[in-house]
Amino acid sequence: MKSFYQKIKVPLWIILSGFLTSLPLVITQLGFLQWVAIFPVAIMLIRSAESDIKLRKLYGRGVLFFAVYYAVSFHWFFYMYPLDFAGLSNAASIAVVLIACFGLGLFQAVQSALMFLLFGLVSRTDAVKNNKIVMPFLAASLWVVIEWWQTVGWWGVPWGRLPLGQMSFSLLVRSSALFGSYFVTFIIVAVNFCLALVIDRKSIKLIGVALAISLFCLNLALGAIVTVTYKNDGEVVKAAAIQGNIPSSEKWDINSKSKVVAIYKELTEKAAAEGAELVVWPETALPYVLSESQSLTEFVTDLAKDNNITLIVSVFTVDEETDARYNSILEVKPDGSFGETVYSKQRLVPFGEFVPMREFVTLIFPPLANVGMLEDDLLAGDSSEVIDSEIGKIGCGICFDSIYENLMIESTGNGAEVLVVSTNDSWFSDSAALDMHNSQSRLRAIENGRYLVRAANTGISSVIDPLGNVKGELGALERGYVVEEITLHDKFTLYSSIGNLFVYLCMAFYAGLLAFSLCQKGNIKFIKKS
Repeated sequence: MKSFYQKIKVPLWIILSGFLTSLPLVITQLGFLQWVAIFPVAIMLIRSAESDIKLRKLYGRGVLFFAVYYAVSFHWFFYMYPLDFAGLSNAASIAVVLIACFGLGLFQAVQSALMFLLFGLVSRTDAVKNNKIVMPFLAASLWVVIEWWQTVGWWGVPWGRLPLGQMSFSLLVRSSALFGSYFVTFIIVAVNFCLALVIDRKSIKLIGVALAISLFCLNLALGAIVTVTYKNDGEVVKAAAIQGNIPSSEKWDINSKSKVVAIYKELTEKAAAEGAELVVWPETALPYVLSESQSLTEFVTDLAKDNNITLIVSVFTVDEETDARYNSILEVKPDGSFGETVYSKQRLVPFGEFVPMREFVTLIFPPLANVGMLEDDLLAGDSSEVIDSEIGKIGCGICFDSIYENLMIESTGNGAEVLVVSTNDSWFSDSAALDMHNSQSRLRAIENGRYLVRAANTGISSVIDPLGNVKGELGALERGYVVEEITLHDKFTLYSSIGNLFVYLCMAFYAGLLAFSLCQKGNIKFIKKS
């Protein structure tokens, strides 16, 4: 029995650590857990530097940790069942949901576990083993790089970043305005590894605890500085986010068009009556191509003109030359004309708006290729267009765009004074995914120092200030609107000026430490002995 326990002890601790680290992403009130939840894994990794554990086994432990982590993060896929709106049977729906939750989680875990492998590669060198105080910064740098890697291509989904678990304690994430949310990730991981140094000699133990406290206080102090130095000066306008609360199956039904139009007309007019000057609709509130419908075109132009508002409408657009379709945002001006700028969604949802490796997926598992509502793949936009409206300069994001920080940074760099996000989110039902997605927008507001107006089809719709505070919110599965005063800002935060410089510094730190370790070990010699 003792032998069996010894065999499963480490995997059990890894599973528990992965679960508790990810749990605050779902229940942000438990955010304090993240500051200690990585502790068991940190101890294991630090001890591995002195053991003879093989690197492939270390990598396997990383896969186990992140598989659990992402399974919790992606648990909301189960709320999508059944997928009858996509024409799938119950059996096919179950298979798709299981693949989405555990398959996507495992796919992410296989990539993220490289952190364990890369940590083990350097931590076993004499240079690091003899200076264990470096290990927290080594682990934190690698975790940052892994999170950033998820934003590079379609293979990564940066849905479960550590800072999202801290949104109930927004002061702890406001340092994102200086160095981005990756800095918060760095601090959380480094604190856990510093505390794990208690397993070592007494001198390192005291230094580790002191360093953990110092890092936590540093992040807190930077958040306080951002808070006290924030100035809410600029032109004030009233903005509204409209939430039609129309199920996807109903929204896409051509027979429901008149009902959908009536709902958005009523809600928009009520928001305008309360003084809204800028009105934002959810993603594909009208899932049509306006240029192909004279009646819908007249509807939105008359609505904007009659209510004297700037209306942000999310619809499909078509490239007349290639016939390619885009998920786009259009501006309808108060005089009833369309703005010249069209923003098209840059980060499309895999298996929702396009199918990666479509032929292969169709051959292996056809239902997964047919889960979306569209017959053909959409094309992604290639630039962060800013709408120069009568209200001010508006930076746009559509749904999935909001979880990629570089897109909003580009918008701010292009002059955006306010950010808007149009999203659907009806696929999430009333699951924790709604709060998780809304938290992404809160991070984008902090990073860029901009008000953000978020309109969701079935929730959550919100107006967020540059400190990440939610000024107004409409919850899940409610029909209505949110009207709040917002301030237009044109000053840059440090982060929106330097971008992901902190990430590149983490990369350089690891590369430098690796090179130094190899030199110390004698594998690389720059100076020949005489």
